[in-house]
Amino acid sequence: MSKRNKTSSSRRKALRKRGKKSTIDTRLPSAAAAQKAAEDYANAATPPPESQDVADAGLAPFPEPVKAYNNLDFLASSGARSIRIQCELAEPAVRFRKHQVNSTIVLFGSARIAPPDRAEKELERLEKEIGQQNSITREQKDQLDRARRLKRAAPYYESARRLSYDLTQWSLEKIPHPGSRFYICSGGGPGIMEAANRGAHEAGGQSVGLGISLPFEQHLNTYTPNDLGFEFHYFFVRKYWFLYLAKALVVFPGGFGTMDELFEMLTLVQTQKVQKYVPVVLFGTEFWHEVVNFKALVDWGVISREDLDLFRFSDSVEETRDYLIDELSRYYL
Repeated sequence: MSKRNKTSSSRRKALRKRGKKSTIDTRLPSAAAAQKAAEDYANAATPPPESQDVADAGLAPFPEPVKAYNNLDFLASSGARSIRIQCELAEPAVRFRKHQVNSTIVLFGSARIAPPDRAEKELERLEKEIGQQNSITREQKDQLDRARRLKRAAPYYESARRLSYDLTQWSLEKIPHPGSRFYICSGGGPGIMEAANRGAHEAGGQSVGLGISLPFEQHLNTYTPNDLGFEFHYFFVRKYWFLYLAKALVVFPGGFGTMDELFEMLTLVQTQKVQKYVPVVLFGTEFWHEVVNFKALVDWGVISREDLDLFRFSDSVEETRDYLIDELSRYYL
């Protein structure tokens, strides 16, 4: 066989090898032209060297670089941060559209507040354990004080669960079209967040859980639906999704995270960066009056008296439910 024929044979073999990976859709009118282009491409390509030459040179017959969107090392690098941010904006949007989630009622609150029965059992366990000893250590005293504080706050878990149940039931029964319903949305974690997702689940409805990855152990609560449970890396993108779909906000007692979300929401509403009506309820009058002196902000002139009209206080599940149903019906239905 001549050298020329050997070369043609090698090219045909290369073409057949590449043909196994072909993505040419033969159903399209352009199939013939695409096939001809593929043949010309193979004929123009330098044929792979003989296998022994490849081994001696430490080469592969054809280099196969990883595409950028499949390069996990790159996607996890600082250079791809903007891409990861875009993913956390785009991927939830696709899921929300798929499940027709256009409006949410957001419930914020502490991740540390346990259900009343669990808080009661933990306090009883500590009191029994410490009561059998002749003395108490500093660590045990701190544990006992913490258990008593959490028992005091535990009723808010039940209030959040009941409110979520009632609002979900109303939305399911009174709003026929799924795309017009109001879905409970929480941060997806334990405590008040779990109570929010739990109430919706018990009412037979879907809810949203916007989780966040943290240095310490955290996971989505078991009442968060798989299809509407999210795990964010960037706090600010998570906040975007909290606000973007929100038509109402109920804030239960909480710590730094709860305060952060509340005051950011109030700032956006106050400055009209959010040009929609979002009724805000601060649930637990005793807590809010003790923790935040809103009147002092007015007295010092750092907010106006009218800013206090951006939210209201409540201690009643029924009152909060009826207020939100009335406001949402008036402005959004």
